[in-house]
Amino acid sequence: MVFSSLFFLFVFLICNLIVYFFNVKYRNIILLAFSLIFYSWGGPRYLILLIGDTFISWIFALLMEKYPKYKKIFLILDLVFMLSVLGIFKYLGFILTNIQHIFHVPKEIVQIVLPIGISFYTFQLISYDVDVYKEKVKAQPVFWKLLLYSSLFHQCIAGPIVRYETVANEIDHRKVNLNDVYYGIRRFSIGLAKKAVLANSCASIADTLLPSGTQALHAQSTLGLWAGVIMYTLQIYLDFSAYSDMAIGMGRMVGFHYLENFNYPYVACSVQDFWRRWHISLSTFFRDYVYIPLGGNRVSKRKTIRNLAIVWFLTGLWHGASWNYIFWGLYYLAFLLMERYVYKDKIKKGWSHIYTLLVVVVGWTIFRFENLSELKTVLCGMIGINTGGFVNLACITQLKTNLFLILFSMIACTNLGNMMHNALTYLSKTGNQFFFYFYNIIDTLTVPVLLFLSFLALIGNNYNPFLYFQF
Repeated sequence: MVFSSLFFLFVFLICNLIVYFFNVKYRNIILLAFSLIFYSWGGPRYLILLIGDTFISWIFALLMEKYPKYKKIFLILDLVFMLSVLGIFKYLGFILTNIQHIFHVPKEIVQIVLPIGISFYTFQLISYDVDVYKEKVKAQPVFWKLLLYSSLFHQCIAGPIVRYETVANEIDHRKVNLNDVYYGIRRFSIGLAKKAVLANSCASIADTLLPSGTQALHAQSTLGLWAGVIMYTLQIYLDFSAYSDMAIGMGRMVGFHYLENFNYPYVACSVQDFWRRWHISLSTFFRDYVYIPLGGNRVSKRKTIRNLAIVWFLTGLWHGASWNYIFWGLYYLAFLLMERYVYKDKIKKGWSHIYTLLVVVVGWTIFRFENLSELKTVLCGMIGINTGGFVNLACITQLKTNLFLILFSMIACTNLGNMMHNALTYLSKTGNQFFFYFYNIIDTLTVPVLLFLSFLALIGNNYNPFLYFQF
C-alpha cells in the first residue's frame, strides 16, 4: 500500500482518521493497529521481523538503564544484532554474488526478499538505543509504545528517519487543534500533488528517454540522455520529498511534529550545502552516530578524511546492495574533500550553483543504473561517445510535448511557491482588502484543487511506486 493509491486515500486513511478522532482515549492503540495493518499489507511475514527488532531494542534499552555499569556491552550486543539482521536481508546476496564471481563458490545463491522499510526502522531503533545509552532519552517502559514509534505508518516505510526524542513526549502527551489538522491536510495535499501529478509524469519521461538495455541506450542521442537524467533528477526529488511531505502532514493531523527532511536541495551552491538540504534525517544520522563518534573533524587531517570516507561508503551502501550505490557515495566523498581541501570558496557565486547542479545530475546518473554496463554507456553517451547522434526527433518531441510539465516540476524544486505564499500572507495583513480576499480565496482553494488534480492523475496511472521503497 502506498500513500498515493486510491485505496489508501479513500479507505485506509479516512477510516484511520474517523476511528482515531472518535476514540481519542485509545488513540495510541488505534494508531498502532492501523500501522501494523499498513506494514503487513506488503508482506505479513515481515511484520514478525519488525516486531522482533523492536522487542530486542526495547529489552536492551531497559537493560542499559537498569544496569548502567554494563550498558556499553548491552549497546554493542544490540548493534550487532540489529546490523546483522539488516546485513543478512539486505547485503548477504550481494556479498555472496561477489564471492561467487571471484572464487566461483557457492554454486547457488539464495535470493532473499528485502523487507520493505527495514533500513528506515532499523536506523530509528539504533538511534533510540544509542540515545538511551547516552542518557539523552529515557528508555520506554511499555513495549507496544516503542512498537508504535518504530511502526508508525506515516514514516516507517520510507522515512523521514524520526528520532525517538522527537516524538517521545508526544506519544503520551500530544494535543491536536484545528490549525494542526488544517496544516496536516494542506501539507499532505501538496505532497500528494507532487507525487501524483509531477513525480509520476517525470518518471514516465525519464523511463522513455533512458530505456533499459545497453543497446537501447547506445541508440539514444546525447541530448536525449541528458534530458533523461535531468528528468530523473526532478523525479527523485519530487518523489521522495512528496513522501516526506505526506508523512509530515499525516503526523501533524494526529499531533506528531516530524522534522523537515528536505530544504530545497537543488538551490544549493555547493555539494556540502546540497547534503545539508537533501534527506536531512539520513545526513544527520550519519553525522551524529558515525562521523562524530569517530572523531569528526576534531582529529588530524588524515583521520578526518578517514572518517568522511567511512561515512560516505556507508551512505552509498545504505541505499542499496549494488556497486553503483557505493560508487555514488565515494563520488560525493571526492567532491566534498575537494571542496574542503582544494578549491574551498574559490568558485565564484555565479558558477557555484551551476557546478553543484552538474555534480548532482551526474551523481543521480550513477545512482540510477545498477547495471554497470548501462551506467558506462550513459556516462559515455553524455559526453558524445557511442550515441545515436547529438539529438533526435523522438527526444525533441518528448521535450516539446511536456514543456509545461517540465517547467512546473523545476519550479516545484525551488522555494518560489513558498516565497509567493509568504508574500501573499504578508500583503493580506496590511489592510488591503483586495489582497485579503485574494489570499483567502487562494488558501481556501489550494487543498481541494490539489486533491482534485491528484485524483485525476492517479486514475488509470500505472506508474505509482515510491523510489525510496527499495531502500
